[in-house]
Amino acid sequence: MLRTEDILSTLRMFQDENLDVRTVTMGINLMDCAGPNIDLVCRKVQQKVRNLAGELVDQGRRTSGKYGIPIVNYRIAVTPVAIFGAGHASPGMVQIAHALDAVAEEIGIDFVGGFSAFVQKACTDADLQLIEALPEALSETNHLCGSMNVASSKSGINMDAILLLSRSLKALAERTANRDGFGCAKFVVFANMPDDNPFMAGATLGVGEAECVINVGVSGPGVVKRAVERLRSVPGKLNLGDIAEEIKVTSYRVTRIGELIGNELAQELDVPFGIVDLSLAPTPRVGDSVGEIFQMMGIREVGVAGSTAALALLTDAIKKGGAFASSSVGGLSGAFIPVAEDSVLARAVEHGFLTIEKLEAMTSVCSVGLDMVPIPGDTSAETLAAIIADEAAIGVMNHKTTACRLIPVPGKKAGELAVFGGLFGESPIMAVRAGGEEFVRLGGRIPAPIHSLRN
Repeated sequence: MLRTEDILSTLRMFQDENLDVRTVTMGINLMDCAGPNIDLVCRKVQQKVRNLAGELVDQGRRTSGKYGIPIVNYRIAVTPVAIFGAGHASPGMVQIAHALDAVAEEIGIDFVGGFSAFVQKACTDADLQLIEALPEALSETNHLCGSMNVASSKSGINMDAILLLSRSLKALAERTANRDGFGCAKFVVFANMPDDNPFMAGATLGVGEAECVINVGVSGPGVVKRAVERLRSVPGKLNLGDIAEEIKVTSYRVTRIGELIGNELAQELDVPFGIVDLSLAPTPRVGDSVGEIFQMMGIREVGVAGSTAALALLTDAIKKGGAFASSSVGGLSGAFIPVAEDSVLARAVEHGFLTIEKLEAMTSVCSVGLDMVPIPGDTSAETLAAIIADEAAIGVMNHKTTACRLIPVPGKKAGELAVFGGLFGESPIMAVRAGGEEFVRLGGRIPAPIHSLRN
């Protein structure tokens, strides 16, 4: 039962500390839109999205106004295109991409996720067609995002798929060279991808989810930073356990608000409520940075010794607070460290404290992985694939979700500035170390670890 005092004590977080409902994401099953005629498939896709999500934005604004709680983005996540679009060649996949983008524009949706496939064990013909269509589909659309699950703790790592995908991502970066390869900011590569993630670019409606569902993503790095700041200003002895407890309590309050909004909106739209994803997703705004939380905990610059331990404390406390607040916590729920989207992280790259190697180490304890990382445009597809494989290995061996959103910036080298704009931010380009090309070209599948045999 949500108590009035819990809600009132949290309103300050929205008004003064940059807390928001970052996204309301409606998941829509499009399996019944499949068929042999691609024109008919696209019409059915658009009609179903209109029918189910046509009132999402208007109702969301009414609910936001009722409680005085901002909802920043309205999004749709659909059945992976490689599943319901199977049987159509890459031009058909591109046509579906345009259909989804057009209907999102029509009904006022910010992003639509689902240009996606699951290839952790092998690629179907449809998966291969989607990989081939990827550069054209994401470079020619404004709202569409995509993702691919290339590894899992049960299946291992599909190296063939990673190399094919890396070549497509390089082509996508070239097609959007005038925006510093921005197309790649709309695609994320996963290991152990969740089925109910409301955050882009990785949102899809996974197998086993409802016909239509509302998932909510709540974010508040500024709230956590201020909570730790207030705690540290109180005279007396303070230790890291006290900080973890304060973050946990803050996470509890934020989750309750997210559940309130999600339940009410789902009820008004007459669809099931799914999950609250409590992930500290920063923005480039000052006061809305995960990096500032590190500094408040005593880490002078993100990337120095102690950064991984601080991130582990932060991620664990968020998950504990969210799990205590609601039985509907899901998605990723933890701390994101997207380099370009966080001004403090970007500054740490500029000053040489945060390298891609240290960032990779930190991803072993965060909620996602190498996120919004610009790399030199001349990075080979094989080196890009090797970086993705390294990150996937962390997820596979540790039974956790990891991901890569890497952006090869055409024509630019390490140290130069990549600018993506808006919520996507900007960052100096991070240096990468080549040398694993021969390993990647061997291809095949890296087998699942022995501890995957749990059934």
